[in-house]
Amino acid sequence: MTKITGRPALVLTTEEEGALRALAASRTAHVREVQRAKILLGYHGGQDFTALSRSVGISRRIVYKHVDRALAGGVALALQDRPHGSEPTITPEARAWVMAVACTKPIECGQTAELWTLAALAKHLRNTAESAGHRSLAQIVKSTVYKILEDAPLRPHKIKYYLERRDPEFERKMREVLIVYRQVEELFQQPAPPPGTPRVVTVSIDEKPEVQALAPTSLDLSPVPGKHPEGGRGYEYKRLGTASILASLDLQDGHVIARVERRHRSAEFVQLLKDLDAYYPPEASIRVLLDNHSSHISRETMTYLATKPNRFSYVHTPKHGSWLNLVETLFGKMARTFLRGIRVESWQELKDRILLGIDEINQAPVVHRWRNFSALNPNV
Repeated sequence: MTKITGRPALVLTTEEEGALRALAASRTAHVREVQRAKILLGYHGGQDFTALSRSVGISRRIVYKHVDRALAGGVALALQDRPHGSEPTITPEARAWVMAVACTKPIECGQTAELWTLAALAKHLRNTAESAGHRSLAQIVKSTVYKILEDAPLRPHKIKYYLERRDPEFERKMREVLIVYRQVEELFQQPAPPPGTPRVVTVSIDEKPEVQALAPTSLDLSPVPGKHPEGGRGYEYKRLGTASILASLDLQDGHVIARVERRHRSAEFVQLLKDLDAYYPPEASIRVLLDNHSSHISRETMTYLATKPNRFSYVHTPKHGSWLNLVETLFGKMARTFLRGIRVESWQELKDRILLGIDEINQAPVVHRWRNFSALNPNV
């Protein structure tokens, strides 16, 4: 239909109309793009310019401008921002310099921060642009910095953590650990040996440090139907110290031997070895799967092991390979069960409750088994 102003109707294809409706209803698109889509849809539907101006909330002059652009060059042109001002003067070399600065740390540029913010980066670029030979960046602002980094893309305000593999023998040690797990699996297929028969017992040992003893400062509240379905707990608490759990997990029957100590030194580790020695029959050889903690190979520990020849044998996990140690699954089970949300009145109560939880585990022991042996077969 022809408008009162004499302008022709805006003809839209089905695809264009669908795209405009989606844009007009968008909650994530830029506001000005949503407004332009509403203008073009309204004009296409027969609204006059006064009604369009009121419904969209912008002046009639702006409505005229975008309708005329659509009639002259199509919908896509009307939705775009028209270039204004002088042509961009940021050269490729200047962009590369911005990215190079963004890849450094602020502390390397004489500041105290560890990570850039857009504001801090823009300010530093403005202060150093001319001396670096990039006068076009002397007035650079945050939005321009953002666009340059977005095109790269670079995120200097974020950190993604990674673990550097520092053990040159990682693969060999991992295979040794997996071979142990494979041997334990094979034992499950064999009949139990007669009592008194020499055998190898395989245990997985590690420490769970920094278990906090936290005391409540107010009473916990029970759930109340209709008021608060969850239990209630005060935000405040008192710190009563920390505990380290030294645990040994039998990979063949799931039995756990553990100690709860205030410290984690060679003395405490030797006590755990003594507990193992007392628990298993004297004819058994105890194969210990453990990490590279200093207490495991200290002079004090080696002195004790020397008094028990042929009793213990070590299999070390690689450095940064604690995930290969099955006892970690036991600690995960503790964290999900009796350690979850625990509050105590004293450090001794924390110790007693941890040992009680371990007794409950031993009443119905679960065998923890390694399932993935693909690293032993390069064809898998």
